[in-house]
Parts: sequence; structure tokens; C-alpha cells
Amino acid sequence: MTAWVALLWALEVVDTATGHRLDSLGIQPRRAGELADVVPSAFVHFGYGHLASNTLPLFVLGFIAALRGIGRFLAVSFAVVVVDGLGVWACSPAHTNTAGASGLVFGLFSYLLVRGFVDGRALDLVVGLLVGAYYGTSILWGVLPVHTGVSWQGHLFGLVGGVAAAYLFRDRPPEVRAGRPPFAG
Repeated sequence: MTAWVALLWALEVVDTATGHRLDSLGIQPRRAGELADVVPSAFVHFGYGHLASNTLPLFVLGFIAALRGIGRFLAVSFAVVVVDGLGVWACSPAHTNTAGASGLVFGLFSYLLVRGFVDGRALDLVVGLLVGAYYGTSILWGVLPVHTGVSWQGHLFGLVGGVAAAYLFRDRPPEVRAGRPPFAG
């Protein structure tokens, strides 16, 4: 997570040094060419304040999610970023530009919150409840359209992506992974 966060800060330094040229990697809705920016948009921010607001929750939630394995964490993150980016592309207001890691933050939150229920692991349930207790109120306010200039769509679709990732990357019993029904006789 340290490397990921360092990359985001390095990209913001480059963005500032180039007159904010990387801001063009944000998603402008319903333009076919913008689909190429679905993934890059999660790595660029509109200034240091924007990046700073995402840094600590991304670091903490990403670290917790990565404890179950780097491969799974990267797959979950990619799924969240794609679901979030496609949702923003399809549903954001015209003439807007959306970028930043907050969709991933919201997605990691919902992934951690739901993962324990999906996998049925007691430790993951406890982790999800602690994450929900600590971040829940601020996260839930983030999906409401109450702040001008903040993409509640990005937050909402990040949450959706995290829930989808919890189901998509859930632990399956060994029999299911081997292609056998779990209760074959």
C-alpha cells in the first residue's frame, strides 16, 4: 500500500508540473473514447487536497484487504475500479470529469464489510464490523448528492463494485473449486 500511495502522490506531482495534463484522464460520461480512462481515472486526482482526502483511508482499507493475499487484493481492486468507472461513465451528469481513488476507497470499504458474511469467516465478520463502525457514517454520507463537485456516483458505484468483488472472489469449498458439487454422494 505504501507503493500504491507513493505512486498516486508521484502522479500528482507530475500532474502539477505539467499544468494538470493528467486531469484529462478523468472520466467524461457517455463518450466512447472515455472508456479507455476507466482504470487510469482511479490514479489521478484534482489537486493535493483531493489526494490527501483519499490517502489515509486507501492506505488503511487497502492494507486490511491485502492481508488475505496480494493477488486477491489486486483482483478485487481491479474489479472495483472497473465497476466504479463504468458506473461513473454511464450515470454521471454530462460535461463532468470524474477522477480519484475515492471509488476504490468506497469499494474496499464495502468489500471488507461484506466479505465476512459471504465467506462465513468469523475473523472477517469482526473486521467488517470494525471497518463499518469506524468508516460507516462518513462513507454513507459520501453516496448522497449533498456536496457540489463531489461525485456521489463514483462513491455509489465503488460500493457496488466492492460488494460484487466480495461475491466474485469469495472462498469456495475445495469440492466446488475442483468442479464437484459440494454435496455429491
